[in-house]
Parts: sequence; C-alpha cells; structure tokens
Amino acid sequence: MRRLIKILRGLVLMVVLFVLGFVVISWAPDRSVDELKARWAPAPSTFVNIDGLQVHIRDQGPRDDAEPLFLLHGTSASLHTWQGWAAQLKARHRIISIDLPGFGLTGPFIDGDYSLDHYQRFLEQLFAQLKLQKVTVVGNSFGGQLAWLFAVKQPQHVGHLVLIDAAGYPRQSSSVPLGFRLAQNPILGPLMSKILPRKMIESSVRNVYGDPTKVTDQLVERYYQLTLREGNRQALIERFKQVKNTDYAQLKQLKVPTLIIWGGQDRLITPANAERFASDIDGSRLLIFEDLGHVPQEEDPLNTSAALTAFLGQ
Repeated sequence: MRRLIKILRGLVLMVVLFVLGFVVISWAPDRSVDELKARWAPAPSTFVNIDGLQVHIRDQGPRDDAEPLFLLHGTSASLHTWQGWAAQLKARHRIISIDLPGFGLTGPFIDGDYSLDHYQRFLEQLFAQLKLQKVTVVGNSFGGQLAWLFAVKQPQHVGHLVLIDAAGYPRQSSSVPLGFRLAQNPILGPLMSKILPRKMIESSVRNVYGDPTKVTDQLVERYYQLTLREGNRQALIERFKQVKNTDYAQLKQLKVPTLIIWGGQDRLITPANAERFASDIDGSRLLIFEDLGHVPQEEDPLNTSAALTAFLGQ
C-alpha cells in the first residue's frame, strides 16, 4: 500500500512539474504596439486615427489610380498577408491594405463592439478619411464577409468585388485551426491571454495552407508576434462571440462585377461555399486553385494576383 502511495505521489509530482514547465515555456504576456512597430511597421506603414483607434495602414502605388485596390484580411491575419500581391501589383495599382480592428498592430476596438455593423461603420469612416471615391474591394475569409457587405451597403463606392475564400454562409468546416477552437472554448480561451505556445500558432497556420511545407519559421513568427499585440487575444474571443453569419440573401442584391477565388484544399471554408457565392451573385466569375488552402493570396501571390489582373482587364 505504501509503495502504491509513493508511486501515486511520484505521478502527481511529474504531472505538476510538466504543467509548470509548460506554463514557463508557453508564458506569453501581451506586448505593446510600440514594442512591435519597429519590426512589423516599417515604411510604407503609417497609422491613421479612426475614433481614437490608431489604424495600421499601407498605401502604395500610383496616386492617380482611378480605382485603387482596398484589401481586407481574415481572422488572426494582418495586412502582411497581402505583401506578395503588393509586390506584384503596386507598379500599376494603388494598393491600400489595413490591419482590421482586433488584429495586427491596430488592436482592439475601444468599446469592445465586434459586431458586423461596427466593422462596417469603421470601414465607412476609413473610406471617408482616405478620401476614396471608388475602389476594387478585396477580402479574404472574414475580410471577404466585410467586403461583400460593404459592396451591398455602399455600391456607389465599389467598382469591382473580389472574394477570396470568403465567410458569410453557415460554415461546415472539415478542419478548424487549433487556435480558433481554443479561442471559442469558454474555459481554455481566457488562458490564451497569458499562455501562447508557438507550436499552436504553427499548427494553426499549417492547417490553413494547402501545402504546409510552404509555412516558414518567419511566417509563423509573424503570426505569433502579432497575436501577442496588446488586446488582440481577448478581441479574438469577443469577435467569435459577437460576429454571426450574415443574412446572405443580401448577396442577390449585388450588381457589381465579382471575381470569386478559392483554394481547392480549404478545409475551414470549403469550396462548396464558393459554389454558393457564384450562384447567388449574378454574373460572378469563379476560379478555384486546386492545390491552395484558405489563404490563396498568401500561399501563391503570383498566380492569384495574375487572376485579379486578368479580371480587371489590365
């Protein structure tokens, strides 16, 4: 009996030591935006004030472009997801990319309101501040949902619409990144505000790539560091609570020329959603890249940006 008790004590001690070691290794408190700016906001990054929020923005390319590209990233991403597109397109197009509130260096909404209506009001304010008249609005994932809603509500400002693995319909995922699952767990989610294993970020990024071998250490480091931006982890939890599926019947109102780009290996928002967008948006064009995942613009910027150029006829 005494021997059994000793064994049990030893096992408990091992578990405690393992948990303590995991906490020490994974301990990752918030980092201030000032700590992160030097690495992640070099020129041409700037910050503009929208309702007291310092919005991270990059505005590149010719200013005489009559219809700039207005690029919106997805959940837990940042304007950096468009770097490959910017490199390919900035010689001919004005390219405006931003860190949406709750992500990247912009950080959380001051009032904690992550409703779709609040995001739309934010985009309208930013649009006015930049004195934009008409744009080609491009959105990936959650950014795609914001893009098509903006086109519905502000059609006079949208010349073309490009949806890349966009959200909007009830999602039937075949695989969800680990980080998203934890953020939606009422018990484990709050722990993420102080503990963030880098391996979890790596697993989540690899999960959304069609070819996980393309995920580099530098790419993982970017996602990891920007997730640590003060307030972003709590913002992610709140956004999952507050943002629901939209009334996708509104899609039938769209009359703007629309290109739908999708990754054939997307397991988060599967290609079945692409078919629904193509069916609901009259006259839209659908292009599926069979080998790509949920972020085609990041995984293969050369070929996906060429698809945009062909669509715009330039």
